[in-house]
Amino acid sequence: MSDTPTALRIIRGGWGKGFVLALSRRWPEPERDYRVWHRERARNDFALGAVRLARVRPDTWVANMIGQHGTKRGSGGPPVRYEAIAACLRTLADHALDLGATVHMPRIGCGLAGGRWERIEPLVRDGLLSRGVAVTVYDVD
Repeated sequence: MSDTPTALRIIRGGWGKGFVLALSRRWPEPERDYRVWHRERARNDFALGAVRLARVRPDTWVANMIGQHGTKRGSGGPPVRYEAIAACLRTLADHALDLGATVHMPRIGCGLAGGRWERIEPLVRDGLLSRGVAVTVYDVD
């Protein structure tokens, strides 16, 4: 891309009962791939900060990113791991640039992970936008 994007596009809209469920209904491949990746984690790179792409169409990939530890808040605070999300976004930028792709996503890390968008948005700007990757964030209700 010749122009570096300077702002995120935020699009409001419903995704039913959650982004991952909607994604799985449309394309089962990313969930299947994630489960295999997780099941075989002793023999692969499955860990905080890791990214794995699942191709769902000739021109569309879904990025499974490991940016949280667990799904419930406990005495240790929310499961979001901002440093892992930052690492994931840097890796995702490499993939997007190699593929000539744009990134479309919900407000990652802000649902069950318990993260705050005001902390994640700068990570998106630094990890993706600053490298010239256009990003659209879908704001779910």
